[in-house]
Amino acid sequence: MNICIVAGARPNFIKVAPIIRAIEKARTSQREVGCTLVYTGVSDDPSLEQSLFDDLQMRRPDVYLGVDCVSLNELTGRVMGEFEKYLETHPTDVVIVVDDLASTMAAAIVTKKQGIRLAHLVAGTRSFDITMPKEINRLVIDGLSDLLFTAGEGASHTISREGVQTSQVYMVGNILMDTLRFNYPRFVRPKVADDLGLADGAYLVFTLNRKALMADKDNLRQMLKALLEAANGQPIVAPLRGMARKAVASQLATINAPLASFHLVDPLSYLEFGYLTAHAKGIITDSGNVAEEATFNGVPCITLNSYTEHIETVRQGTNVLVGEDAARLSEAVADMVAGKWKHSSLPDRWDGRSAERIVQILLS
Repeated sequence: MNICIVAGARPNFIKVAPIIRAIEKARTSQREVGCTLVYTGVSDDPSLEQSLFDDLQMRRPDVYLGVDCVSLNELTGRVMGEFEKYLETHPTDVVIVVDDLASTMAAAIVTKKQGIRLAHLVAGTRSFDITMPKEINRLVIDGLSDLLFTAGEGASHTISREGVQTSQVYMVGNILMDTLRFNYPRFVRPKVADDLGLADGAYLVFTLNRKALMADKDNLRQMLKALLEAANGQPIVAPLRGMARKAVASQLATINAPLASFHLVDPLSYLEFGYLTAHAKGIITDSGNVAEEATFNGVPCITLNSYTEHIETVRQGTNVLVGEDAARLSEAVADMVAGKWKHSSLPDRWDGRSAERIVQILLS
């Protein structure tokens, strides 16, 4: 069996690394299975530093489609064209696509047009906001997929309500936990933590990714001010890159609040960031992946969004949603610093065996 795994952005590699390990393990057990890792972007993408692959103990992509553009519609079209060329020259039995990117949707469409089986990793996630481009991507990808691998019961139920046959849906668990469990003993305390004199459990971590949150500069300034005031001197570490770093730095310069506790630092490696978040007093983020890892680590987490695709992080986990509301953020951070947080538990099948289940299903 020839399996093609398509990754469209840095976070995808964190989720596919366990699958590649599981495929290699199956091959050592005399199973006839091969795997090609395709990246839709360019080979010199600055977000794909070699340390990422070293940390994840995985190889770099076997194939780069070389698509690099800002317009989502242009990106979709170009990925479709390049991936079609790839499939026409490389015999493939099944294509695995990840999450909900425009590039993911593009690969999914081409796969089905070529008559190849399509598997969607982390299927069934929904915001129920059709104005979001990613929501459209999710609906299209799930609608085309032959195999839908979900992270939890909520996602499985969502797909079933939309009319997908139950025989196509497999609740394999949260693939992110496979990577986290595998790498947890290898986490490395970052040098910047020592430079800043941070004690484990005595600092907050802040991350920012969503473009919509960065675009509303007035609201971002209010939220940063609320964060600083409610933290009440608790050190805040913000390992940000690119647009997020510029957006936060520009707003901090306009805030009339004590800034000494806010540390804008360079991006960290996967193993360093894992250590930083696992040993934090609390996390403030707009990333679903970071919120999921916080639940696994039992670390209080505030998500700067009004919804989450993984509601189990709220129902069972450590996650609290505050939207983009500075007042709600202030209240939540004050509770976090004071140690007033809800009890949590691990959701079902966060056991580190998701990749193993996926490969067994593919081979059967």
